[in-house]
Amino acid sequence: MKILAIESSCDETAAAVFTDDGLLSNVVASQTIHEKYGGVVPELASRAHQRTIYGTVGQALSEAGLSPADIDAVAVTQGPGLMGALLVGICFAKGFSIAHRTKLIGVNHIDAHMYANFILEPPVYPFICLTVSGGHTQLVYVKEPLKHTVLGKTRDDAAGEAFDKIGKILGLPYPAGPVMDAKSRLGNPNFHTFPIALPNDPFDFSYSGLKTSVMYYLRDNAPAPEQSEEHNKWMSAQLNDICASVSHAITESLVLKLRNAVRSTGCKTILMAGGVSANSMLRAKAVELAKAEGAKLYVPPMQFCTDNAAMIAVTGYMQAEKGLFTDLTMKPYARINPK
Repeated sequence: MKILAIESSCDETAAAVFTDDGLLSNVVASQTIHEKYGGVVPELASRAHQRTIYGTVGQALSEAGLSPADIDAVAVTQGPGLMGALLVGICFAKGFSIAHRTKLIGVNHIDAHMYANFILEPPVYPFICLTVSGGHTQLVYVKEPLKHTVLGKTRDDAAGEAFDKIGKILGLPYPAGPVMDAKSRLGNPNFHTFPIALPNDPFDFSYSGLKTSVMYYLRDNAPAPEQSEEHNKWMSAQLNDICASVSHAITESLVLKLRNAVRSTGCKTILMAGGVSANSMLRAKAVELAKAEGAKLYVPPMQFCTDNAAMIAVTGYMQAEKGLFTDLTMKPYARINPK
């Protein structure tokens, strides 16, 4: 079985090929146009997908050494994501399916982040997965393939969203998450105690209050921005420590809820997924947690943490094994739980 996969949920145009022999190609075309706006502009993302999707798919097939006629099924991100961006990928997948008489598979983007752990390794069940990305943060218990129980999720901002929004407040470039991670390695995580929301809720997350706390901290401690020289000097001196303290607050919340999930289920296999799973502080704390709980920890290689088509491909392959195909009436959905 040969699966062509397409990912276009946000600002990465990606294509990959996965077969019985494993992953044959994984191509990602990143969009840089959003940097000057400090966040993803949906209309610009959609247009960029339109410009690059044909070439990206062609490159993935070429690197895999296959032609469109060799493909058995095309898997595509159905949601959640930006509606316009999703439509570009879905319309292309439908066109490919019609032209080359292949089967069609709609893939949940968040599920695919979980199964990114199994692109290069065989699946292990049951497991607890902490999915942390720019748009979503959730804890899931998975007893068998493609059957999930959501234990907890964010009530407002996602962890990655919090990193980016706070980074913007601090004057960091977009996306701010990797920049904050780098600076936090040079700072003191105990410099300032930012709040950890919902400490008494076993599984749910909340990060909007942290953003507000950072704003208040700067208001009360930093020189006014109008005093540009003093303000810039103060920010330069404190920035690494602030980034480290913010990172500590975010990751401590994530690991606290993950520990609760492990202990409540008794599951000894832990997965992390999503772009924030690349965060060095979170990875270090997850390693400590797994050791303390006697659990096995799986984290995808860096290239599979952020949005990519390889994770769509492996999830589509799993769905194909169970005969879970869709048809041309497939529609995109923006939310994690479509209605």
